Amino acid sequence: MIELTSIHKAFNQGKHNEYWALAGIDLAIPEKQVTALRGPSGSGKTTLLTILGCLARPTEGRVRLRGEDISGLPERFLTEIRRQTFGFIFQQFNLIRGLSAIENVVLPAYPTGRPRKALLEKAEALLADVDLAHRREAKVEWLSGGEQQRVAICRALINDPEALIADEPTANLDTKLAGEFLGILESLADKGRTIILTSHDPLVIESDVVNVIVTLRDGKIVEQ
Repeated sequence: MIELTSIHKAFNQGKHNEYWALAGIDLAIPEKQVTALRGPSGSGKTTLLTILGCLARPTEGRVRLRGEDISGLPERFLTEIRRQTFGFIFQQFNLIRGLSAIENVVLPAYPTGRPRKALLEKAEALLADVDLAHRREAKVEWLSGGEQQRVAICRALINDPEALIADEPTANLDTKLAGEFLGILESLADKGRTIILTSHDPLVIESDVVNVIVTLRDGKIVEQ
């Protein structure tokens, strides 16, 4: 689905504190499978995830999505690709305080121009799928960590993306809630979603849900 060729990523390029987070990545992400990126802090896995999700551009190298080179596309086109292709689950969830669960879920869909009624119906169905229909009107700051994550998952799915991008999705969850997340992940994988995530958590990495494990160190792939 996504192919990276000779990807390098620099921060503060040309300055005294220049830092190369990625140093020559060649990687193909298969569609309809779960790929996990792992490695110690500073290994480059989160930077790699942002490039895979078109949230950042490489300093050098090419990115292809379904065979098309998207490396040099203007930002407005990348924005549309992100909206149509990817759903994002952030480590801190990034929900909007003061808004209800269902309002948070529909937010990424407003730019699509779909009718509000249809969006709310889709959001309600997604919340019901993760046993949160009864909390649809609750403000997100009133929800538990596990509930907030389920809202974040629903928000990531509202535009029916081909792929989900998740950065350390169990980092703020206890073992029980992490297990519940893996159950949701398995359900999504069974429905043919492409899922790319980073994780330190052995519960995730060693799960049968994960099809491909990519290990990074010092900005390079050391094992796949």
